[in-house]
Amino acid sequence: YGTNDTRRIVVREARHPVPDEASEAAAREILASVQGLGPDDLVLALISGGGSSVLSLPAPGLTLADKQATNRALLASGLDIRTMNAVRRRLSGIKGGKLAAAAAPARIVTLTISDIPGDDPAAIASGPTLADSYAAMDLSDAIARLEGRVPPAVIERLRRAEPPPVVARAEVRMIATPGMALQAAAAVARDAGLEIEILGDDLEGESANVGAEQAALALAGRDRPTVILSGGETTVTIGGGKAGRGGRNTEFLLALGRALDGAPGVWGLAGDTDGEDGASGGGAGALLAPDTLHRARALGLDVAVSLANHDSGGFFDAIGDLVVTGPTRTNVNDFRAILVTPQA
Repeated sequence: YGTNDTRRIVVREARHPVPDEASEAAAREILASVQGLGPDDLVLALISGGGSSVLSLPAPGLTLADKQATNRALLASGLDIRTMNAVRRRLSGIKGGKLAAAAAPARIVTLTISDIPGDDPAAIASGPTLADSYAAMDLSDAIARLEGRVPPAVIERLRRAEPPPVVARAEVRMIATPGMALQAAAAVARDAGLEIEILGDDLEGESANVGAEQAALALAGRDRPTVILSGGETTVTIGGGKAGRGGRNTEFLLALGRALDGAPGVWGLAGDTDGEDGASGGGAGALLAPDTLHRARALGLDVAVSLANHDSGGFFDAIGDLVVTGPTRTNVNDFRAILVTPQA
């Protein structure tokens, strides 16, 4: 909400990451807008991350409340984004190519900004305009994690794999991707005289584990100042306890800091390129410096406790190292950079 400043384009704002009534109303309006088109008509679809929430139409037999409960459970489940979006498609009346099927026989051109590891266009915003290549996906692991935390109607629907809608005359073009963002950052770093190591734009896994793994890489030693870049989308498994403030990037960075333990000459930056890292309290991410843990201890903060409570956003906010950008109006997933400078 609060980003509607266009003059000629009708904007329908809705809630993210958990859909609201406006999400359902927008989905119904868009679905109605493509009814009755002919073969000479063109539908231009601009799709980016977050669309799964702001374009939310419950499948027959489900309600918005069912979808809201499921989204909350998914966000705390630790499931990867592909599996989460496969769940969302099975519960949706518009995702997984259903919008494209409703527009037939019109031609559909999708311009997309990828926030998905691997850049699968059918997974971005759960693919409303593209054929559902995940329709037959085995969701048994997701069902096991969600059962008891979502309404029974949701579990029943997830157990039924239905044939995907037929999607014809559909084209897709990538406008921006995580890999493009890493290459742009690498160019800036190279101009500054730094060596570049790119770990990949599709890293996944538990945020704290990935942070510890990248700390080991940073501590391996370098002969020249080097920046280690990576993208992708890690996960945070909340479990049954109450979580504090934080997102996958601040949790990654705090775990990185714990493993580095104040190592000299190593700095870190991690953030979500859309400007909002989960529940970090308005932060896009955070910064890490060699003196981060020292400054935190002086304030009575305990790294292990903050990680256990998933309160990484609160931790970095307290020491003044939360990065606040506001909405960036793009989303190419997470961005991580670790600067390593050799010590004499």
